[in-house]
Amino acid sequence: MFPVTTKDKQNQIHVIHPRCKGCNFCVEFWPQHVLFQSNETNAKGYNTVRVSDSNKCTGCGMCSRVCPEFAIFVETPEGNK
Repeated sequence: MFPVTTKDKQNQIHVIHPRCKGCNFCVEFWPQHVLFQSNETNAKGYNTVRVSDSNKCTGCGMCSRVCPEFAIFVETPEGNK
């Protein structure tokens, strides 16, 4: 399960769960409230982040900018930049 990818019509949200330390920065600072902290743990014992509604993703990249572990990023199709 590396990386976990959620697709919508425009953007792809990638969460690299082995890197996620469950700090919740991406959950708290992402304006669209697309992410949530799940009860699932990774190999290091951290509760990881999951995507709740990928259709709300605007491709702003805020999640990747606030992640101290580089555990999440968004791919935006070239035509939507």
